[in-house]
Order: sequence, then structure tokens, then C-alpha cells
Amino acid sequence: MHRATRRRISRIHPLNFPYSAILIRMTNPTDSIEFASLLCSRLCHDLLSPVGALNNGLELMADENDPEMRERCLELLGDSARTSANKLKFFRLAFGSAGGFGEAVPPHEAKVAIEGMFAGSGRVKVGWMVEEKMLGKLASKILLNLALIAGDALVRGGQLDIGVESRPGVTEIVVRAEGPKVVLDPDLRGALAGTLPIEGLASRTAAAWMVRQLVAQTGGDIVLSPPGEPTLLFGAVIPG
Repeated sequence: MHRATRRRISRIHPLNFPYSAILIRMTNPTDSIEFASLLCSRLCHDLLSPVGALNNGLELMADENDPEMRERCLELLGDSARTSANKLKFFRLAFGSAGGFGEAVPPHEAKVAIEGMFAGSGRVKVGWMVEEKMLGKLASKILLNLALIAGDALVRGGQLDIGVESRPGVTEIVVRAEGPKVVLDPDLRGALAGTLPIEGLASRTAAAWMVRQLVAQTGGDIVLSPPGEPTLLFGAVIPG
């Protein structure tokens, strides 16, 4: 296989689109439309990689006559399509209203969404410690977004453990991330802790800010492990 052809194929793979800072910022946190635009920007950024890979793959297929190369292109196109579908399923539950599930979401749906979100890299192993038969939509949304933030912090992969315990009047969520290199952006930490200044609220911090607001509205709280710890730990207590 020629080196130039290998380079063209590498453009198709979704993992070759690096994460970069998103500069769209929010000026009015009480403006629901503006905040929704930040979440949409995050969603579109995450989909840009696999959807762009699909487009590149189709262009390459149109010019490629080698059967072996065409088969390889089809495999990579399939990977990109699955990655796109997995991300859409995740964000539908994490950012959307999870329509079709009523007032509660089966925990299995959240588990599948989280596993699918990190399946593309193959570097994050999910440990699932949820025995509840159903999760309220609020708890499910908080769980998914905490898992997203913790999973993204595993820059070299690792173990992502998720647990939920419901008792009368309270639901507790614990997310634990451990790996060779765990990095939580200071702005994300500030958004979760409620200390992020308004000028720091941007597309990349919108999910963390949303989690903080959702938990605070219930009278609950979020706890985080101290900076510099080898293991990242999030805890959320949701009354009701």
C-alpha cells in the first residue's frame, strides 16, 4: 500500500480529529436560548469528527478502484457511522429531554449510552454499579454528564466506575475515574464546584455548569476530589 494512500485513509478515522478549545462563550447565564446554543456547539463539535470522516471516506471511495482499499474504506466508514450514532444516542439522554421514556429512564439505556460514547477510543473501561430498576430523568442526566466529564479526563484511557444508590428521599451518584493520566480542566472543576466566573462559561464547560445548576435546584450538592489526586471522584446528592 502506498504511503500517500495510507495518509488518505487515515483522514477517515474519527480518532484523527483532535479535540480543540471551543471559543463560543455565554454572556447571560439566565438566557436559556443562549445556553442551549452552548450545548449545541458542544454536540456539533463532538459530531464533527465522525461526520467529517464519513465525508472524507465517501470522497476516497469515489476515486478508489482497488478492491482491498475499497473494503478498508467501507470498514472505516462503518466505524465512523457507529461513532456518530453512539454520540447522538448519548447526547439525546445527556442534553435532551429523553423523550419516549416517561418520567424515568431504564439504567441500561444510560449504561449503553456511556459505553457507546467511549467505545470509539477503546481505552476507557466502564464499571457499572447500578442496581436500580429505573432512574429519574434528572438523576440520569446528571449521571451521564458526570460520566462524560470524568471519561474525558482519562486522556490516556483507564477505568470509569459509575454507581447509584437510591434511598427514600435521596439519590446518590458516584463517578470514579482512574488511569495513567487524569486531567480535569480547572474551568470544568470550577463549573462543577460553582466557582467558575461567568466569563469562563463556554461550550466546553456548559455540561459541567448545567450539572451544578440541576443539582443546586434540588437543594442537593456536588463533591469533587481535590486537585492533584491520582483518582478523580465526583459525588452528587439529589434530594427527592
